[in-house]
Amino acid sequence: MRGNITRRGKESWRLRFDVGIDPATGRRKVQSVTVRGTKRRAQARLTELLASIDRGTFVEPSKVTVAVHVRARLAQWESAGDIGAKTAERYRELIENQIVPHLGAKLIQQLKPAHIEAWHATLRANGRKGGGGLSARTIGHAHRVLSKALRDGVKFDLAMRNAAGREGQAAPKVMAEEIAIIPADKIGETLAKLRGRAIYSKVIVALFTGMRRGELLALRWSCVDFDAKEIRIRESLEETKAHGVRFKATKTKSGRRDVTLPNIVVDTLRDHRRHQLEQRMAMGLGRPPDDGLVFPALDQGPQAPRQLSGDWRQVAAAIGLGDVTFHALRHTHASQLIDANVDVVRISKRLGHASPNITLQVYAHLFRKRDDVSADAINAALAELGSKGQ
Repeated sequence: MRGNITRRGKESWRLRFDVGIDPATGRRKVQSVTVRGTKRRAQARLTELLASIDRGTFVEPSKVTVAVHVRARLAQWESAGDIGAKTAERYRELIENQIVPHLGAKLIQQLKPAHIEAWHATLRANGRKGGGGLSARTIGHAHRVLSKALRDGVKFDLAMRNAAGREGQAAPKVMAEEIAIIPADKIGETLAKLRGRAIYSKVIVALFTGMRRGELLALRWSCVDFDAKEIRIRESLEETKAHGVRFKATKTKSGRRDVTLPNIVVDTLRDHRRHQLEQRMAMGLGRPPDDGLVFPALDQGPQAPRQLSGDWRQVAAAIGLGDVTFHALRHTHASQLIDANVDVVRISKRLGHASPNITLQVYAHLFRKRDDVSADAINAALAELGSKGQ
C-alpha cells in the first residue's frame, strides 16, 4: 500500500500511507492523518506527504516541532516564490535568533497562547544576542513569522489552532515612532553641505523623487527621459547573503511607475551624466551604453545597497544628520508632498505604494502634524478604494 483516502464525515477524510520500515520492529509502518475540506484537498495533501517521504523530510504530525515546522514553511514559501530572497533572509534571521532558541523544541500541536505570552516576555527581557531585550517592533516581526507558519500548520492539519493568531496571543503593541527626516527649513543648508561630494547626485534623486534605495541603484539611463522630465522605474537591486547583489522586479506591481522630475533633478542628472562620460573617456571606456546604470560601482557593475547606506552614514555624520538614514530621504520627500497639500492618492502612486492606505499608515504622524490636510487625505483614500470596488 502506498496511500489511500477514506471519507470519515461530510468534509473529513482519513489518509493512510506507508512510511517505510519501522527500525524497532522491522515491520512496515502505516501512518494516518485526518484532513478537513474537499476530497481534492485531501488528495493534494496525500501527494505532498508522499513526496516528503520520498525526500526523507517526513515527520509524523504528532511529533512536528516548532523548529521543524517554521523552517519547512520558510523553505516552501521561498521555493514557491511567495516571498523574495531579501524577505526570506530576514525571516530566517528571526526564526534562528528569536523563534527556535525559545520555542523550537515544543510540538506545534501542544503550543498554547500562554507559551506565546511567555515567549514575548523572554524576548523583552533577554532576546538580544549578547544580552539585552528586544523592542516590541522586533518581537512583533518574529511573532508574525511564527503566526504565518502556524496558520499553515492549521491549514494542513498539523495543528488544531494558531496559538499566535487571532484566536490566540496577539503580537505586542508597538508605539508609533516618528522617523527622523530632514526638516524642510534645513534642506537648502543640507544640499549646500553635500555639494561637491560623490554622493550628491544620488541624494538629490532620492530626496526629490522618493525612490527606494534599490530602485535608485538599479536605474538605467534608458529609463531617464530628459525631454519629458520623467524617470521610469522598472526594476530594483536586492542584496542578500544567499545571492549577493542582483536585479529584480520592483517591490510591488505598484512599484512599476513613472515619476516626474523637478528641475533640480533634471539638472543634476545632466551634470552627472556629463561627469560620468568624462570619467569613462579618461579611462578609455567610451560612451556608456543606453542601458548602462546611472549610479554604477567603480567596476561599472551595480553598487551594493548596503555600501550606499554606509557611504551615507559617514556623510550624514559629517554634516550633522547622524540620525537620518538614507531611506529617510524617501520619507523626507513624502513630507514635502504632504506639506504641499498633494493628495494622498498621488503621493501613494509616486512612492510606489500598493494603496493609499499604506501611505496613510506609514506617514500617519506627518498627517497628524498637518491636521488641516488629514481629512482631505482620508477622503481621497476612501474615494480611491470606492472606485476600485465598483
